[in-house]
Amino acid sequence: MKTEELNQILEAHAKWLRGDVKGVCANLRSADLSDANLWSADLRSADLSDANLSNADLSNANLRNADLSNANLSNANLRSADLRSADLWSANLSGADLWSADLSDANLSNADLSNANLWSANLRNADLSDANLSNANLRSADLSNAIDIKFTLAQSSILPETGPIWGWKKCKNGVLVKLVVGNNAKRSHATGRKCRAEHVKVLEVIGADVGISQYDPAVRYHVGQVVRCDKWNEDRWTECGGGIHFFLTRIEAERYS
Repeated sequence: MKTEELNQILEAHAKWLRGDVKGVCANLRSADLSDANLWSADLRSADLSDANLSNADLSNANLRNADLSNANLSNANLRSADLRSADLWSANLSGADLWSADLSDANLSNADLSNANLWSANLRNADLSDANLSNANLRSADLSNAIDIKFTLAQSSILPETGPIWGWKKCKNGVLVKLVVGNNAKRSHATGRKCRAEHVKVLEVIGADVGISQYDPAVRYHVGQVVRCDKWNEDRWTECGGGIHFFLTRIEAERYS
């Protein structure tokens, strides 16, 4: 869509919002708005269903009550956007930046939020049934009263709450460590595949006599040793928080960089 045409639609929509009978609600259904600059745009109640908004700048935009069902918002900038009560059913929000966005009461059922940044987002009372949250960053997000959130998160859960866990860790110079997380060790993972544990026991070191941490050379892994983290982070969504980081499969550890 041409910039001039888009501006005309937004101007008419602004008149509609002001109560001008000559104005009409913005109809951007199926519009191609990829890479569009819609920073701080007022699109309340606009029809953006099936629209292509991939890579668009919608930061600080007002999209309250907007129809964004089945819209493509992949990699869009939605920082601090107002999406209260918006309809995002089946929307593609993969890789979208929703830092501090307000999604309270929004319909996100069946939405793709994989790899999305939802840090500090407000998801109170949002409908997340059948949403894809794999690798989404939910650090400090408000998920209180979110519909079906427990089931949605259970679907992405990969760690048993109790019992031993066997895993793999990549150390400096590509050295691999096979480890076990004991029954009493706290364990966590966010929405991705990387896991954390409070303490682990080293079962095997492959590629050297000792594994040296890539981030803290003082932390070393010797066969038979129990290695404890300096400070355990209780927040599940802080994926890179305090803990011994590991993967459940060897190949994931090998390819981690």
